[in-house]
Amino acid sequence: MEAPLGAGAREALTFRPARADDAAAAAPLVFASGEREFGFFLGVAPQACIAFLQYAFALSAGRFSWRRHRVVVNAVGQVVGVLAAHDGRDILPDDPHIAWTLMRYFGVWRTVPMLLRGLVLEQELPKPKRSQTLVAHCAVAAATRGQGVFSALFGDAQQAAMRGFSTGGSQEQGSREILLDVLVSNTRAAALYRRLGFVDVPRRRPPSRRLPAELESIRMRFDPSKTRR
Repeated sequence: MEAPLGAGAREALTFRPARADDAAAAAPLVFASGEREFGFFLGVAPQACIAFLQYAFALSAGRFSWRRHRVVVNAVGQVVGVLAAHDGRDILPDDPHIAWTLMRYFGVWRTVPMLLRGLVLEQELPKPKRSQTLVAHCAVAAATRGQGVFSALFGDAQQAAMRGFSTGGSQEQGSREILLDVLVSNTRAAALYRRLGFVDVPRRRPPSRRLPAELESIRMRFDPSKTRR
């Protein structure tokens, strides 16, 4: 479990919207946020996954774009944490965009099975509804884990949301439901999310038989009254 950041440690960090030139630093973190999921979806080696995510992060649109992310930067300018927010009102172009991006990067014949696996994965990790914002790609550099960096990044993202961080730019964040997904096996991350105020959403149907058992996930909903300090 993360310990809260001290005042001095927090002052050494900078929280800001991601930029296209963060792609090389952010892509390994985005991959680390869901290594098993990306491995299943793309069906390529880890380094090839990271290379694709670097390409997609630098694009100006899509679910992997820098425009969807915030980052935390340490005192020497290194990106050490990343987080994405997918506003349910702004995701309509995501499916055609990811299909186009995959075809452009991998080619048509390799893209088709990726999209089919993506449909299976989406049953387990459904897209947010219009009234929801899905937090995703949550990761911090290995050397900073357990130091409160992600908790601070999540708190910054909450404040940024009130200023219109989501691509929709809405100021009505108080009425929106904030969700995230975590693997059942990732008990450490789930414990952190519960401390931040996330609670489990009851499962409505069993996992798809075509989904590897290791990708079974828990959907969680943010409840400010459950936040533990």
